[in-house]
Amino acid sequence: MSPEPTTSTPASAPVAPQGAAAGAFIHNIGYRHYDGPRQGRAYARRSLFSQSLRGAYGLGRSARTKVLPMLLFAVMCLPAGIIVAVAVFTKAGSLPVDYTRYAVYLQAVIGLYLASQAPQSVSRDLRFKTVPLYFSRPIERVDYVVAKFAAMASALFLLTAAPLVVLYVGALLAKLDFLDQTKGLAQGLVSVALLSLLFAGIGLVIAALTPRRGFGVAAVIAVLTIPYGAVSAVQGIASVQGNESAVGWLGLFSPITLIDGVQSALLGGTSSFPNGLGPSTGAGFVYLLVSLAVIAGSYALLMRRYRKAGL
Repeated sequence: MSPEPTTSTPASAPVAPQGAAAGAFIHNIGYRHYDGPRQGRAYARRSLFSQSLRGAYGLGRSARTKVLPMLLFAVMCLPAGIIVAVAVFTKAGSLPVDYTRYAVYLQAVIGLYLASQAPQSVSRDLRFKTVPLYFSRPIERVDYVVAKFAAMASALFLLTAAPLVVLYVGALLAKLDFLDQTKGLAQGLVSVALLSLLFAGIGLVIAALTPRRGFGVAAVIAVLTIPYGAVSAVQGIASVQGNESAVGWLGLFSPITLIDGVQSALLGGTSSFPNGLGPSTGAGFVYLLVSLAVIAGSYALLMRRYRKAGL
């Protein structure tokens, strides 16, 4: 007798299990090993940075999430546009606002932006338990922290540097001195770069403490506004009492007055302290060191916060 012919079933063909109801099939799709390129940690870190930076302005997300960051960006640039228009049409001899002072004047807008976007960057990962997925290979804890910190600082830098560029272009259109305006722009960019790092660190540390976005928003606003109000009030009292030296040192206890002290002492700006009593050059270096210490401390706290993957 010749053996019965055998037939082979393709891997993708549906197979009906014994005793199964009509129409029920098991699809054997097989398994294929991935043989493509593996990008590694650097690619994952860049991707997380890019995604976080885009998310800070609502890009790649729903239209509703774009409204607030884009509106705040427009509010930041609008006064610069008005100043430029006035300078051009009146043929002013100088800009009415220093490059280093612009961000200090609009600190409320910067604070609102940080309060809205820092919790969006990290609190949602905690709330929806996606942090362990990030920490699966190849990304590690330091990659996550560096990418989030860099993205938030970059988003703030774009927010604060864009109006300075508008001022600079307007100043050149008004035919103001090229060297003076270029120097002022460079000083302003250094000031807002330091502000971006400082505010990003503070905002992310606060936002990473709670998975609830609303609590993070309120906490960031409180940390930025309450110390500033308290410092300004105490500085006013010290100025009235004639204690001028205390006015300069009190600025060390608020994020925005830290930036004000650095830009007025080291970057040629004017101070918003009572009676313009900004810190001396020596005290300005103390302001700078404290600012850098807060930035480094914020990074260290974020690393400690994400010590465990199962947050």
